Amino acid sequence: MSNVATASQLAYRRGEVLAATPGQLVVLLYDGARRFLRQASMAMRAGEVERGHKTLRRAEMIIGHLDNTLDFEQGEIAQRLHAIYTFCLSHLNAARMGQDATKVDEVSEMLGELRDAWAQVAAEVEQG
Repeated sequence: MSNVATASQLAYRRGEVLAATPGQLVVLLYDGARRFLRQASMAMRAGEVERGHKTLRRAEMIIGHLDNTLDFEQGEIAQRLHAIYTFCLSHLNAARMGQDATKVDEVSEMLGELRDAWAQVAAEVEQG
């Protein structure tokens, strides 16, 4: 990819983030985590341990951020999300230790379901 194309893509992504509502930002975080999980899964399947570790780490950082920003005053939903994020991080650690791309795919699928739910909530909030 050329430098101009990369710069354009980064500028577009930056504008997308700056214009996003809080709900849309959560969706973007899920999208980013899933993108890194797909890359980690592909790297593991190709035997590229270092690339798999690096991309898995980036996904874990996003999941950790989602977990750390939970508002536990919002009740049971925050507790449930915390349990899901804790499971995801544990499952990804097991995936790393065993170089098991299937576990990475399972977490990605779980985050995909959460992403879709957040996208629906964000859309409903946007519509008022």
